[in-house]
Amino acid sequence: MHHSDAGSQYTALASTEALRDSGLAGSIGSVGDALDNALMEAAIGLYKTEPIERQRSWTGRGEVERETAAWVHWSNTERLHSAIGYCPPIEYETRYRETAASEAEVA
Repeated sequence: MHHSDAGSQYTALASTEALRDSGLAGSIGSVGDALDNALMEAAIGLYKTEPIERQRSWTGRGEVERETAAWVHWSNTERLHSAIGYCPPIEYETRYRETAASEAEVA
């Protein structure tokens, strides 16, 4: 059995408009190539299991938006990620940029 939605869930009109309004371009790989969506799929999976499914009832869209923003901030600044040495992404990125800058000075 072969399943291919060719990234259709990310080509929804609302998503496309939100990206455009933010000055961003979406990325959809070739049919059958899931690698470009792997990070997005992982993030969506965590989002669904952590803030969304834990809170069974929401008072409205505003609450979901606030909780989403808080979760994204926590995930980027405090959450320890095993793939990057058990540190938060912001810390990893800061170290990476400092290393790159130091190497550029030496070269």
